[in-house]
Amino acid sequence: MTQTNRKLSDHELSRIIDFLRKIRQPFDAGIPGASPDIYWNVVLELVDTHLQQRPVDMSTLIQLSQASWGTGNRLIKRMIAEGLIERVPRGPKNKTFFLAPSERLVENFIEYATKVKAHLAKTFGLRSGTETEEYYFGGSYFAAHIIAPLHGGDISSLRNLRFLLHDDNYFASMRNMWSDFRNDIGRKSSFDLRPLPELLTAAESALGNPVAAYDVVAINMPWLGRFADAGLLAPLDDVLPQAPINPLDFHPSVWNTGRWNGKQYGIPIYCTVEILTARRDLFEAAQLAYPRTFDETIAAARKLHRPEREQYGISWNGARGMTIAHAFMFFMASSQGCVLELPRRTENWLDYLDTQNLRLRINSEEGLAALEYMRQLAEVSPPGVETFDADRNLECFMAGYTAMSYAWTMRAARLEYELRSKVKRRVTYLAPPVLRGRPVTAPVGGFLLTIPAYVSAKRKQEIFNAIAWMASPEAMKAHVKNGFPVAPRFSVCADPEALASSPIVSFIDRLARRNELNTWSRPPVREYIEIERILGEEVFAAVFEGKSPKRALADAEAAAYRCIRERGSARNVLAA
Repeated sequence: MTQTNRKLSDHELSRIIDFLRKIRQPFDAGIPGASPDIYWNVVLELVDTHLQQRPVDMSTLIQLSQASWGTGNRLIKRMIAEGLIERVPRGPKNKTFFLAPSERLVENFIEYATKVKAHLAKTFGLRSGTETEEYYFGGSYFAAHIIAPLHGGDISSLRNLRFLLHDDNYFASMRNMWSDFRNDIGRKSSFDLRPLPELLTAAESALGNPVAAYDVVAINMPWLGRFADAGLLAPLDDVLPQAPINPLDFHPSVWNTGRWNGKQYGIPIYCTVEILTARRDLFEAAQLAYPRTFDETIAAARKLHRPEREQYGISWNGARGMTIAHAFMFFMASSQGCVLELPRRTENWLDYLDTQNLRLRINSEEGLAALEYMRQLAEVSPPGVETFDADRNLECFMAGYTAMSYAWTMRAARLEYELRSKVKRRVTYLAPPVLRGRPVTAPVGGFLLTIPAYVSAKRKQEIFNAIAWMASPEAMKAHVKNGFPVAPRFSVCADPEALASSPIVSFIDRLARRNELNTWSRPPVREYIEIERILGEEVFAAVFEGKSPKRALADAEAAAYRCIRERGSARNVLAA
């Protein structure tokens, strides 16, 4: 699919196609004398199968067009002759063909779909004076609507529920919000908050032991495959239709972080995005442009690196273990690389990943580019960066010691809200710089709310209704206004009050609409934890301990393959 001058993401285009199908059906079925428009159907189905990368042959396309064989065959052959449809060989030695839209047909259809989107935006979702591109087709994007304040509603299902959550400010705020409703519903004692390394162990124990009696367990997004493959999570597809939650209101890439093997196991409760923060005052004083590439970032950091004044170029998360492993995976993503070889990265790329035959890409050109960049970052970083976790990194930037910092958006909100911040109103929020020539991509992190597999079917619906209420637009807006700009819902990002609460809300919304968020930098396969542990040692050795980058990458990949083989052998033994 050509990406030239595209103003629509693939997901938006698929939704517009689905909308066009549905708006035509009532006319064909309800108007006397009406019949399906064969040309219309051929074009819609041809573009849609191309978007979904589903090969379509002549017979299937005629069937989808709702035409007779003779009529459909004549139309398609005419479109081939006119250069609107191309015949694609099934294989190098195969004489049969698939059908695909020509580049000209795709470009014309995108132009048409963009005009459809513009008309609908003006009718339903566009604020006066706003560009059409700011409307994301398919979400609950009624920007003039102010979401009502949060109220208790029917929250009886919260009574006696037990939660295992991450110990951070967002979940602490959520716990306090529910407990404020009183009436013996949201007791603080029902919430068990654990720091990240401890949460993994606690979740493994809680999900595998019915005696633990947790009803809702928050898991880090990359852990999903580990728990879902082990059969520890309850699928949610059966309770979704009956719950007050609309998947279309979530950005598709974020919603799909809760999917594994074609099933929904988790609901995104918050997402946070890795970005670059920069001191606007320092850049303006030095007459520097904000960096967009690795090379420009290093050049700007060197220009602003003044150790004698306790001013350093850039801070980032360099601590040994999972911290530096995450940084490496994010910088690989900025080089358009991933630790695994992945299928084409659509929003539902996980549905096409062969988890039984994983192929690693740690020891790759992109991996080497990420390591070399990290080694250069270390040269213009504050002393002790090799011990920086996300909190120490942010504290250093907030205290005014660095000109730039890689940060999660959830933590970056503190730069504007905390009284002790010395950089308040001096920060510009930027997309992560990339390897020169590569497209912008910003890693998404966050947590999913899941239900243990041992929960009964009747109770699962009650628990899920509570989760839906916790993830409601009203609840998320309340959190945004309290300083947590992490809402993954279109309706919240479009709310004027939420937009006014933090510049980060609109910044992340723009990244989402430009399709510049990624959830593939930390693929949630069952072996993720082991790969993360190996990278945490090898990357640290290469960046801070003098190990050859090429040797570190080769050793990391070899160790990861050994781990994958060992886990596969263990599964086979258990199955036998």
